[in-house]
Amino acid sequence: MLYEKLKNYAASGVYPMHMPGHKRNTAFLPPGLPYSVDLTEIHGFDDLRSPDGVLRETAELAAALYSSSKAFLLVNGSTVGILSAIGAHAERGDKVLVAGNCHRSVENAVKLFGSEPVYITPEADETSGVSGSVDPAAVKAGLDENPDIKLVVITSPTYEGVISDIASISNIAHERAVPLLVDSAHGAHLGFSADFPDNATRLGADIVVMSLHKTLPALTQCSLLHVCGRFADYGKTARLLSILQTSSPSYVLMASIDYCLRLLATEKDRLFSGYYRNLECFNADISSLRKLTVLTYGPDAPHPGFFAFDPGKLVIVTKKTALSGVMLSDILRTGYDIELELARECYAVAMTSICDEPDGFTRLANALIAIDSQH
Repeated sequence: MLYEKLKNYAASGVYPMHMPGHKRNTAFLPPGLPYSVDLTEIHGFDDLRSPDGVLRETAELAAALYSSSKAFLLVNGSTVGILSAIGAHAERGDKVLVAGNCHRSVENAVKLFGSEPVYITPEADETSGVSGSVDPAAVKAGLDENPDIKLVVITSPTYEGVISDIASISNIAHERAVPLLVDSAHGAHLGFSADFPDNATRLGADIVVMSLHKTLPALTQCSLLHVCGRFADYGKTARLLSILQTSSPSYVLMASIDYCLRLLATEKDRLFSGYYRNLECFNADISSLRKLTVLTYGPDAPHPGFFAFDPGKLVIVTKKTALSGVMLSDILRTGYDIELELARECYAVAMTSICDEPDGFTRLANALIAIDSQH
């Protein structure tokens, strides 16, 4: 394990005549931060740009867990993966079919590399205002109308947990030999339990970018890029990553990636079964809500615009109340000491994970019930 290797090195007595400048001298440093295991790429600790040792082992573990052909460790977040993947598959002037609800990193990549976006916009869900799934028919129409498109980019799951039909979309793209890039920044936890939807890496996507830190126990910025399909350009993707990603990768972050993956490899069944039990209890606890609704939970009706939905995203809809999503978020923060992830005009999003304790779900459910009765 990379973390153990770092700890053992810190205790070895080797004197650091190299970066970083803190020299692991904790007498000068504030407590609580992991200076003792913060190294640079010295002998025995591999090279992220061309790994053949301990970092290669971590990347191979990631590929095995997610059933991809090749995995890259990302320490600049999913953003660097999105930039590299788009730049590797669409040159200046090339058309890229982009879902209109994409992350700003997709927009920035298109601008950075001078490609031409062709947008398809998912329809909004009537009851919540949340963008629905990308319609495979819209992807087909976009490709038919623009036969020179070089890449398809969609987000699944979205910030709100909406999942698209990756298998159908990939088939449509592959009929035209066009690669499919899935921004799955919010989907690193998918595919490890039958109670959750599968991951895009197993459904036909060619390149998948995911943020471990968003939904799994990993430090912020810890992400992965997966090459999965035959239409992906592995060589160009690797070259762009070596250009765009930092040349001084954090071993603290890479150790966090390694630990997270090893935890999944050994404990996924126990962790996800407990996670789903917590979500089921939350579902039962909010059954008395009358005005507030939680998408796909409690008495909430099915949503035909959602191909599938991530049960770990609790999207609290305020349309039947006098509250906006922003107001609801403020009330939960100031009145109940609960901080949500996202607030919009008609809804707010509570993000959950395998690391949440049952008490957290109970606190949120009780708070929503109290707010529901007052507004």
